[in-house]
Amino acid sequence: MTDTPHSELLAGLRILDFTRVLAGPYCTALLADLGAEVIKIESANGDDYRHIGPFLDGESLLFQSINRGKKSVVLDLKSPDDINRIKQLVPEVDAVIENFRPGVMDRLGIGEQTLRALNPRLVYLSISGFGQTGPNTSNPAYDIIVQAMSGIMASTGEAQGEPTMIGDAIGDVAGGIFAAWALMTALFDRERNQRGRYIDVALFDSLLALMPTQACMALTADGNPQRSGNKHALSAPFGVYAAKGGHFAIAVLNDALFAKFCALIGKPDIATDPRFASDELRRCNEAALAEIIECWGTQRSPAEVIDTLLDAGIPAGEICSARQAWHSPQATSRAMFSSVSHARLGELSIFEQPAHFSDAPRGGRSAAPTLNQHYDELFPKN
Repeated sequence: MTDTPHSELLAGLRILDFTRVLAGPYCTALLADLGAEVIKIESANGDDYRHIGPFLDGESLLFQSINRGKKSVVLDLKSPDDINRIKQLVPEVDAVIENFRPGVMDRLGIGEQTLRALNPRLVYLSISGFGQTGPNTSNPAYDIIVQAMSGIMASTGEAQGEPTMIGDAIGDVAGGIFAAWALMTALFDRERNQRGRYIDVALFDSLLALMPTQACMALTADGNPQRSGNKHALSAPFGVYAAKGGHFAIAVLNDALFAKFCALIGKPDIATDPRFASDELRRCNEAALAEIIECWGTQRSPAEVIDTLLDAGIPAGEICSARQAWHSPQATSRAMFSSVSHARLGELSIFEQPAHFSDAPRGGRSAAPTLNQHYDELFPKN
């Protein structure tokens, strides 16, 4: 049997992409990685991300990363002629994806009902900050706004510190991932029922759904999750602790593992201490437990601590920078990035989506397009 290249698993799937910045382009990048033909509709100035660094020879590397493998066409969405060109393409595509504010696509004359009338099998996906319904639907939303309003910022940071933003645009990325999942679900359903549908994905909803612990505490337990710094909100010892000249992370989630951990650090008696008799009690008394752990840890380097814990079968890890993580043997062995060839910039290392498919080698992707690179291909002159 011949392997199918990773980049051909979605070959034949055709997507008209009206998205820009991050959430929508992240969604369509995941699909392009697997071979979907993504036709990116841009304004004359291009996607905003073409103008945001870091830059290499005038090209945005952020744009290169998020728009890999797509085609670019410049159209004026206020031009009747260009709107007609879009409508000519619609019967030939499987999906339309957009991330304008609710109502914009309708006002442009290319809303869901209009385009699905041209192609009843069309899956039409809208990505927005707060969705197509609700009191906040018309509010502008960037990732930091959604982080602030979702509860993730209020529950991130030191207990007595300020609310803290997650280091990357997690709301945009969550929205992009859920949008790609939803689109493939709708396309699978279309194969059975021969009809398309409309999908409404909100960044706010996506970020809420990305926090199951917070949801459990706020909904089921009727609580109000608080910041707990680098310690787990519910379990202990489950967090970051000091070593000599650094820190280490550990995850001890059951009584048997806790007893093993106590013996390892030379404190077998604390396994039967009433303060630490259950996971819940250990979390309530985490400050006292942390003092014991760090008394042991600060006598050893982080590397020594981690080797000792891993040898005993106790989950532990070093605190890595982003550069260390991306250049680690683990990331390399998992092929979490591969090379694409850019006409101006040469070979670029671009991150891969994380799923590994059997009999489907990774790599084989193309670079992000130059602005309007594919206009003549999609709209050939008569």
